[in-house]
Amino acid sequence: MTRTPEPPPAHVRAAFGARDAEPELIDGGPAWRCGDATIRPAPKPAEATWIAKTLDGLDVPNLRIGRPLRSTDGRYVVGGWSATKFLAGRAEARHDEVIAVAQRLHQATAELPKPRFLEARTDVFAVADRKTWGEEDVPLDADLGGRLFELLKETLKPLTLRSQVVHGDLFGNVLFAGDAPPAVIDFTAYWRPAEWAAAVVAVDAVAWGGADPGLFKRWSHLSEWPQVLVRATLFRLAVHALHPLSTQESFAGLERAAHQVTALL
Repeated sequence: MTRTPEPPPAHVRAAFGARDAEPELIDGGPAWRCGDATIRPAPKPAEATWIAKTLDGLDVPNLRIGRPLRSTDGRYVVGGWSATKFLAGRAEARHDEVIAVAQRLHQATAELPKPRFLEARTDVFAVADRKTWGEEDVPLDADLGGRLFELLKETLKPLTLRSQVVHGDLFGNVLFAGDAPPAVIDFTAYWRPAEWAAAVVAVDAVAWGGADPGLFKRWSHLSEWPQVLVRATLFRLAVHALHPLSTQESFAGLERAAHQVTALL
């Protein structure tokens, strides 16, 4: 049985101006709605502060941004928690629109400098990212993605695309609310081509979001699209092979997406 995350304590809620708000878990967590604030765990203060400053400075046409909230004494992180303004909406199976959001968002982040904290990351996703791009070598569970990773790796060809700051986990993190512009509620930073970030959305949507088979082809006008799709698929295969909660059931969708990608090569 999955354990319910702990809500932000009273002193954290008070620091972000939500002293009297009753915490309400958002979509299973780990973020909590506390009145007009969304408060989420921030175990890495340097990264959380970077995200806050970045989101506070972004201006993206036709996109709502989860603007950071400062504490009463001016901090972005209090007791291992950070806060943004609550944005209404929910994730929906509007996959092409999410990829379009990725395009607009990454035009706005194109000139940001590379965050220093990226090199220090050791989580599963960071290790899988470096494995994909040949920057780190770690063994992968063969039955949960490693075998397919090695097969697909043989199709790699050099890229000429420029790396920049991108959000590498937009699937499920773009909210829709009626006619309001889409909302981006967080930022998971990577230093990769913008086209790769769009490809990660596409692979996630086909693997686990019920996207139709034509999604990959509809975005084939993006630069070096087949090769960034390969790298996005390799990334997800590496994550799956390394993640302790991965199962054969979750691998089935990813395997299906990988076969669709290879059909485009």
